[in-house]
Amino acid sequence: MQKASATHLTSTDNQAAAKDIQLLVLDIDGTIAGHSNTISEPVKQAIFAAQARGIQVAIATGRMYRSALRFHQEIGSTLPLMAYQGAWIQDPITQKIYRHWVVSREIAHQLLDYFEQPELRSLLSVHFYINDQLYVRELTKETQIYAERSGVIPIPVGDLRQALTNEPTKILALSDDIDVIDKLLGNLRRQYTPAELYLTTSVATFFEATNASVNKGTAVRYLAEELLGLELANVMAIGDNFNDLEMLEYVGLGVAMGNAPSGVQAIAQWVAPSVEENGAAVAIEKFLL
Repeated sequence: MQKASATHLTSTDNQAAAKDIQLLVLDIDGTIAGHSNTISEPVKQAIFAAQARGIQVAIATGRMYRSALRFHQEIGSTLPLMAYQGAWIQDPITQKIYRHWVVSREIAHQLLDYFEQPELRSLLSVHFYINDQLYVRELTKETQIYAERSGVIPIPVGDLRQALTNEPTKILALSDDIDVIDKLLGNLRRQYTPAELYLTTSVATFFEATNASVNKGTAVRYLAEELLGLELANVMAIGDNFNDLEMLEYVGLGVAMGNAPSGVQAIAQWVAPSVEENGAAVAIEKFLL
């Protein structure tokens, strides 16, 4: 779907967009939550104002379901929550799980073998997400920072192969060296086709792998079309990173944050101010209020 640049959206376009939008989908980190790991009052008020106009609001995040739940509840969403890039879609009210797509044990073992090569092992903190629990080899500094922000308690198991009695929802490799993550993403994209594995980065220091059918675009399409009976023209989404690309490309109105990488901003129809400038609130007010 061809995207117009921000400068090509006229006030007439704004009005048309606002008239059609019935669903707003929000990413969490870098979009509605910045350094403080909370939703600011201006962003919350803008979300509530959109809901008061009859626009439903949903969350699509790379976070664990249990980690994203407080944000979902804080904005008063009544829709299913799309977690793990959409690999896990669950209604917190009824507890019904609509989708849970996993990575095969075979591929999980292959990725672990790759991460544990001598030249990589000491550079990476590896996370396995199984049944909405976080399993790690050991508690590294990176894992502890991640766990604190996520509000989850990691389970150290030594050899992660021991955790693979069930298939993981997501596999994450963290490094504070961005070049290591870039190289990892490039190498593994050469090893696995998009039909085998979905590979992305949600922040520059996170390499993420999920089932090949998973991304926020397929998740939002499922929520909008299958569950709500909407069309893409009825959906607006706001995101800030490469794991938001498919979502921003799918929806009728895709907004990138000012803190998004240039590659993400390039495919959006409009670029909002940064998360620390309450950019999500500015976008909601511009297009929906």
